[in-house]
Amino acid sequence: MTKAIRLRTCIATRQVLPDTQLLRVVLSREAGDVVVPDPERKRPGRGAWITPTLTALDTAEQRRAFGRALRVSGTPDTGPVRKYLTALVAGPEES
Repeated sequence: MTKAIRLRTCIATRQVLPDTQLLRVVLSREAGDVVVPDPERKRPGRGAWITPTLTALDTAEQRRAFGRALRVSGTPDTGPVRKYLTALVAGPEES
């Protein structure tokens, strides 16, 4: 039996890709409206999917895609996602 491939749409590029190639983000209301990365895909709440690149993040911010996808009025803070993607691009730190 093969595992089903779940397809998701990137909120920035509008590309339909397997969920394994995208980063899930969720809205955290604990510290205001903050968008946080959910690489394990286990956080509760409405999620959105984005291609894990800084270019896609910039595009999503310009299009105000996070507010629409997460159904929140205004512009949520995407700082934690930017920090996560910057660390992801930089790779593991050398000791």
